[in-house]
Parts: sequence; C-alpha cells; structure tokens
Amino acid sequence: HAPAECRAAVLAQASHGTHQIGTARMARSAAEGAVDRDLRTFGTDNLFVASSAVLPTSGQANPTLTVMALGAGAAFATHPPLRRWAGAIGALYLVWLGVSLCVAGIAPRHAAATSAALPAGILGLIGFQFLNPKSWVIVLSVLAAVPAAGLRDYLPLAGLFVLIPTLCLLLWAALGAWLARWLVRPTVRRAVDIVMGALLVACAFLLLIEP
Repeated sequence: HAPAECRAAVLAQASHGTHQIGTARMARSAAEGAVDRDLRTFGTDNLFVASSAVLPTSGQANPTLTVMALGAGAAFATHPPLRRWAGAIGALYLVWLGVSLCVAGIAPRHAAATSAALPAGILGLIGFQFLNPKSWVIVLSVLAAVPAAGLRDYLPLAGLFVLIPTLCLLLWAALGAWLARWLVRPTVRRAVDIVMGALLVACAFLLLIEP
C-alpha cells in the first residue's frame, strides 16, 4: 500500500480511546516484527518496548494484566537479580504461611468455639457468585468462543452466564460439604494443615530454582 493509504488506515483505527495493539509486534525475527520475546527491539540491544504495542493481535478483553506480565518478564530477563529478589520475597512469604500451618497442625491452640452465621442464605450466596471475577472470566471465554451478532444471539449466552456459575457453585458446595465431614475431626484437620503447610514450603523452594 502507498504511505498515504497506510497513514489513513492507521488514523482511522486510532480515532477512539480503546486499546491500540500491534504497532511494535513481537516476533521471531526482524522480518516479522519489531521486538523479540524479551521485548528487545531487533537491532538495538538496549531498547525495549513494554506496552500493548508488542501484542501481535488484539484479544477479547482488556490487555492490562498481560502487558504487566510482559513488562515484568522483560525486566526479569534483562536484570536477573530482580527475578531472584522477587522469588526470594515470594519464597519467604510461602515459607511463613507453610510454617504457620504446620505449627497449627502440630500444636493447635485451644480456643473457645464460636459459630458465626452466614449473612445470606443459599440464594444470596448464588447471587454473590456472580460478583466473583472467575465467573466473568468464564463468561468472557464463552463470548469469545461463541460470537453473537444480535440480541437474540445473546439470550442463550445470558442463560449460560447463569447456568455455568451456578453449577460451579453447587459443585464447590458439594465438595466443601464432603470435605467438612472429615475436617470436623481434629486429627484429620491437623494432618491436612501439616500436609498443606509442607506443600507451601516445597513451593517456596521451587521459586528459588533458576529456569
């Protein structure tokens, strides 16, 4: 295309305030894009692009978290000490959580038993499920897989929005009720705390392993 046509096409797409993506796309070589997988520009070792411009295509939803992850990955790749310090801090936190669980399992504190009633019933809990971000992620995934052109096409998707989170909530409730039968036994609960604590400590050491 002629330069004038390319400029007109870019301006037509950039006339609003949504996410502009792909102007410095990530690729395997300079022939296919502007930056490599570490966001380093081809031909300039000390120039990086940490924005949504590196995404080859536009996704279904907002790219903010993806861009943050890409920027952090580029920082870790170019400054390995940053990765080690972040891993060490995360490992210390996991060790603290794991040791706390193990101590609670080995030497539990005897406190007065208190029971707090839930502020909502079953309907309230099901309604609260729709405020859960995971529910919206599920629905957005469905919307991306099943595009809708009009209002009539959205009605089945609205039904899925109600059905999927409700089934997920009922499944978690059933698993929780089954697990609660075992956790009411002090010995089982302490054993679960010790095992979960040990797994957290093991995960902390995995953070310190260099890839």
